[in-house]
Amino acid sequence: MMNRREGMKLLAMGSGALFASNPVFPIENASRGKRMGIVVYSYHLRRSSKNASNQYPKFEDAVELMEHCHSIGAGGLQVGVRGWDKAFAKKTRDQREHLGLFLEGQIRLPKEREDLSQFEQDIISAKEAGSTILRVAVGGRRYEQFDAFKGWKAMKEQAWKSFRLAEPIAAKHRVKLAVENHKDWCIDDLLEFVEGIKSEWFGICLDTGNSIALLEDPLETASALAPHVFTTHVKDMGVREYSDGFLLSEVPLGRGFLDLNRIFDLCEKENPKVQFCLEMITRDPLEIPCLTQDYWATFQGVEARQLARALEMVRANRSDDPLPKISNRPSNSQLAYEEHNIRLCLKHAEKRLGLTG
Repeated sequence: MMNRREGMKLLAMGSGALFASNPVFPIENASRGKRMGIVVYSYHLRRSSKNASNQYPKFEDAVELMEHCHSIGAGGLQVGVRGWDKAFAKKTRDQREHLGLFLEGQIRLPKEREDLSQFEQDIISAKEAGSTILRVAVGGRRYEQFDAFKGWKAMKEQAWKSFRLAEPIAAKHRVKLAVENHKDWCIDDLLEFVEGIKSEWFGICLDTGNSIALLEDPLETASALAPHVFTTHVKDMGVREYSDGFLLSEVPLGRGFLDLNRIFDLCEKENPKVQFCLEMITRDPLEIPCLTQDYWATFQGVEARQLARALEMVRANRSDDPLPKISNRPSNSQLAYEEHNIRLCLKHAEKRLGLTG
């Protein structure tokens, strides 16, 4: 396994080796013994669509979404569990067992002690439904959310408070909390959290693409965080330069530049039971304005070479085709495109990533 120091050494040698677009050991016929799951955000258009569609109706609840995921060949679902009552949790569990799927939850962290009652009830509901891994997140895109370091620092202090409130409840019910690298925390922040909490019930939800927005290498991110990984958000990424930095876009698996086979191997070496959950968000490319002063407001001690290497990575892996855009499409076309992208990803996961089982 490549450690962080070794990753930085490779970076210094040039981005070509580290940001390879093709897997070193492609899996064509082998199986990892598991199927790709789907993160609920993969269906953000269909879940939030205000336009009625007979072909792509809005999912009424998690059970209906789970049934759809099963129908297109997914192996499980990661979905929010807030507010589930006992009856719905049991209904979800019964259908999950009937379909033979895994279920992971998403849960809102407590900010204050008065939030603990709701937090614990959500954990109980998730466990009743069959979920013992719960993804959590704290912030958003730090470079958009804050215009000064003190704002981000306050968010980090709140994160520490939330984690310390949440961990004893998770330990009590023997469920694992997996904090995501959500364009908020750098590698060192996440390692500080998990090593500071020091609990078997607190670890990482590794998003394979998010940390690129913070100018971090996806393989280095995976290598550093894999020893603590509980679950994943899997995506492939396309990049192109623009005037203020670079554009970052989820693309169907196999059409971006991430070495997902290698990332999967890193995760499975540390946690053979880890599930791979697709987060194919169909949307316009995100702007990463790393050449503007505002972008750097929440960073301290970042070397210029990190920016240079990130831009070198973008240029070396620049998408030949324009990055996908949906805002110029009519509503039903957007919904169809979202479904198409998800199915393409599942097909690639089965054929090239060994996610069969």
